[in-house]
Amino acid sequence: PGINPELEMLRFLTAHGFRNIAPLCGWYDYDGHALAATLGVAQQFLSDAVGGWELALEEAESAPDAFLERLDSLGAVTAQMHTVLACNAGDPAFAPEEPSQEALSLLTATIDEDIEWIFLRLPDDERIAPIAGRGQDVRERLAARAQIGVSGRVIRTHGDYHLGQTLYTPEGWVIIDFEGEPARALPERRQKRSPLRDVASMLRSFAYVASAVEILRGGKSAPEFEQHARERFLERYFAEVDPTLLPAGEAAIRNLLSIFELEKAIYELRYELDNRPDWISIPVAGIRRLLEVA
Repeated sequence: PGINPELEMLRFLTAHGFRNIAPLCGWYDYDGHALAATLGVAQQFLSDAVGGWELALEEAESAPDAFLERLDSLGAVTAQMHTVLACNAGDPAFAPEEPSQEALSLLTATIDEDIEWIFLRLPDDERIAPIAGRGQDVRERLAARAQIGVSGRVIRTHGDYHLGQTLYTPEGWVIIDFEGEPARALPERRQKRSPLRDVASMLRSFAYVASAVEILRGGKSAPEFEQHARERFLERYFAEVDPTLLPAGEAAIRNLLSIFELEKAIYELRYELDNRPDWISIPVAGIRRLLEVA
């Protein structure tokens, strides 16, 4: 019940001139006496598009420089999306808000619980050795970062942002699937968050590309592909996004970004252990890197 975030976001982005979406053609809904719900959404079919994830797997191995150039424009499009989503202070559903320390505390408490749960259940596997027995280290690093606090603003975000939610067309990048995580309740999917949460999710997607080239295709990505991808995407994103949406100063930005990356990597670890054990080295490497960052 209620308006689906896919429709809500597409209508808002269309009304405010954001062009990097599959154009909204229409929708149908149900409006009863005690219940209203979105039943369907129609968007233009982009016949000349290729999936961002598939393109990344191909070019990370065969044409890494070309893909890094594409990430430059993806950083800009992501920044423009966040800036547009923050542009209407008169719409309560989309108006930017000041973050509360309580919200950060709730976030870190949730991550802390996830860390405690999963580190107590790690299997005896050599691929997990780099983080085995380090649950308390991860929790202490999270607590130290949370003490720095948070600033910037919270806005409506994509909510499930990664290369698989993008298309590449002759006209550039298109962002799709704005419904959020379908397993979550509508109020949670419509919650305002720091735009850096979307950014962190995309950065983790680059880590997956670097490993998936070998796992799925038996090839190898270019040396230091993940690091170069991160740098290229972030440089353009920070140059284009409305700076008032972010914490003040590079150190504060990196701090909050690392909290969101840790949240995502812990989720990935749990998911891979349950569903794709052959992929667990990817979140393990991400958690290890976040432990080593000062």
